[in-house]
Amino acid sequence: MKKIKEIISIILIFIAVGISLNSCQDEPVDLILSMADNDGDGVPNTQDNCLETSNPDQLDLDGNGVGDACDPDGDGDGIIDALDNCPFFTNPDQTDSDNDGTGDACEQDVDNDGIPDSADNCLDIANTDQVDSDGDGIGDACDTDDDNDGINDDLDNCPLISNPDQTDTNDNGIGDACDNQPLSPCENGMAGVYPCNDIDLMATIDAQTLSNSSSAEGSDIWGWTDPLDGKEYALVAMTNSTAFVDITEPLNPIFLGRLNSNAGNSFWRDVKVYNNHAFIVADNAGAHGMQIFDLKRLRSVANPPENFASDAVYTGVGSCHNIVINESEAVAYLVGCSSTNGGGPIFVDISNPTNPTFLGDYTAGGYSHDAQVVTYNGPDTDYTGKQIYVGSNGNTDKVVVLDVTDKSNVIAISEFTYPQTAYAHQGWFTEDQAYFILGDEVDEQNFGFNTKTLVFDFTDLDSPSLSSTYTGPTAAIDHNGYVKGNEYYLANYRAGLRILDITNIAAASNAITETAFFDTFPSSNSANFNGVWSVYPYFASGNIIISDIEGGLFIVKKSN
Repeated sequence: MKKIKEIISIILIFIAVGISLNSCQDEPVDLILSMADNDGDGVPNTQDNCLETSNPDQLDLDGNGVGDACDPDGDGDGIIDALDNCPFFTNPDQTDSDNDGTGDACEQDVDNDGIPDSADNCLDIANTDQVDSDGDGIGDACDTDDDNDGINDDLDNCPLISNPDQTDTNDNGIGDACDNQPLSPCENGMAGVYPCNDIDLMATIDAQTLSNSSSAEGSDIWGWTDPLDGKEYALVAMTNSTAFVDITEPLNPIFLGRLNSNAGNSFWRDVKVYNNHAFIVADNAGAHGMQIFDLKRLRSVANPPENFASDAVYTGVGSCHNIVINESEAVAYLVGCSSTNGGGPIFVDISNPTNPTFLGDYTAGGYSHDAQVVTYNGPDTDYTGKQIYVGSNGNTDKVVVLDVTDKSNVIAISEFTYPQTAYAHQGWFTEDQAYFILGDEVDEQNFGFNTKTLVFDFTDLDSPSLSSTYTGPTAAIDHNGYVKGNEYYLANYRAGLRILDITNIAAASNAITETAFFDTFPSSNSANFNGVWSVYPYFASGNIIISDIEGGLFIVKKSN
């Protein structure tokens, strides 16, 4: 019975197999074949783009139907992978800017400048600073027109500042837009090593160069503009000489030479200009006289610096502290000539510059340290057209006002003093001649207050009165000051050059406001005799020249 059951089970199995085979006899043969996977990468042969090499990712970068694992030129650029410097990105030119063996197409920093290509404004040339002067998104290193003015850099006479007109007034190959860019612009309160506000440094020439001496110092300064061609010159008084500098191109001043002292050294040398001639005096220098130098000679200096000789010397005086010239009457006023007449003004006709003649003098008003003389056209009509002399009389602590129209009959108009006098040093009229701005040289030391500048109402010359007092931001001593328009340019010793706005000068308070400064003596603003001696602000170009006791010549210009 058991045997019968086993036989029946075997028969049933054969029947089941037969039925199964019969149900599959209509399926296509390739369905079975499709299950084949030669390289065992899980991708059937019928779908695999690389049959003999396992590549489950099926990458085909060049889309040619051959998987990268089998393709000898994976990026389809015609360069087989074994030779391709970037086998996964098409780069038939094989460019490799930095020669590191990796094609530019594969590098994330093509020029190796540390700036990723995605952020680099100049992909092929290293430019770590990423400077883009014209803001066009192309770094200057790659940009053929850095200032975007339509002139290619190789032709542009000012490639970093837009100047489509290419104006070059002095024909020196540098466009005007670039020609006067400062040596040290005033930025964040400093121009190089010098504290500043709104004044840029154009150039300097040191005292030793100007004087040819390691011990010489600077004193006075004046300027001359050549009427022939508009060139500008600085006349810098030194301890032992007077130096002449062409500052027409303020970034490239030319030291033309010097005129040595006529009689020994002096810490007080003063120079003024009339009719294209310089007139020079010196104090405490013996028989110096007044040197006269024809400035037109500066036009043709072949081999600078030259040692010049005077064209004439006026010997009617010995040593004088200062010289004042009223150009409208061609008269020089020599003051502080203590050894000659006690220091009162001496009048000299300079209408023929190289043949000066004595006109007279005045001693009744006492010693004058400095002065200004104008042909009067101010508010006091009693004196319209008169030659008015305002003398700052030093340690006599007073200021004198004289009518010097008739040199043989000088008329004293008025004299005055002021609170806390120490040494009435120097002053200057406002352009409308209604006010006179005075500096006392020693009051800061004697009384301990900050720089003090006094403003006097001169609307009535017979009775001047103190209108207001300005106190500066530092303790430095004030020296020479000059008015140009509505500004007062003050040589403030250790505090440098200060520019003061005098638009509101008629006010009893807040009459003066400081708007700019340039400090040539950075180490201190204390009340001592160092730093800026004088300043000349009258050049049409806007160039301002400064004489510095230790530093020599500074050429500066307002930032705006």
